Amino acid sequence: MMMPYSSENTKTGVSVSPPISEAADRLAKKLGLTLTELYTLALTSYIAKHQENITEMLNSVYEHETSAVEPDVTNAQIVSLDEESW
Repeated sequence: MMMPYSSENTKTGVSVSPPISEAADRLAKKLGLTLTELYTLALTSYIAKHQENITEMLNSVYEHETSAVEPDVTNAQIVSLDEESW
């Protein structure tokens, strides 16, 4: 199993309640993982799901917004490009 872990990772201390810690120990042993690998896998999954939710929310908001650029903004961009040497 490929884990996003390397020797350059940051060591972090986290307080976890005894029932969660014991369940994590059992699950890690069952899956053949170290606790570091289990926690890394769990956090990676949680973060990915959270980011998907953010993307869904943003898509919902921008679904009803126009993507058109205001003419004044377009003109300002054109004017600023005229001053650039290509």
